[in-house]
Amino acid sequence: MAIQDYFERKLDDKRRLTIPAEMRAELASGVVVTRGFKNYLHLYPKTVWDNEVEPQLKGNILDEQTADLNVQFRMGKAESPLDVKQGRIVLEQHLLDYAGIDREVICVRAGNYWRIIAK
Repeated sequence: MAIQDYFERKLDDKRRLTIPAEMRAELASGVVVTRGFKNYLHLYPKTVWDNEVEPQLKGNILDEQTADLNVQFRMGKAESPLDVKQGRIVLEQHLLDYAGIDREVICVRAGNYWRIIAK
């Protein structure tokens, strides 16, 4: 089975994003959504967040770059389970506002995580 690297969706009225069926196993552990480096969001499988992001954020407590990354990724961080039956996740309104997302989104794989961008 090919890995999906891109999809477009419209959020429903409850800010839910439907995940393609091919990706649902990848997100079965749940998801973490954070602010991106610019005006977009990062969507991490919970296992990737726990195993790859968290260790990087635990760098030197006095290092300004580490502190800045912690603020960037933890401000507004939202964790949620994947609705297994419908394959959806809920995106928090404050994160959508940060990324300038109204209803239509583009999702692009960036290594082990996804960028969610306003269309």
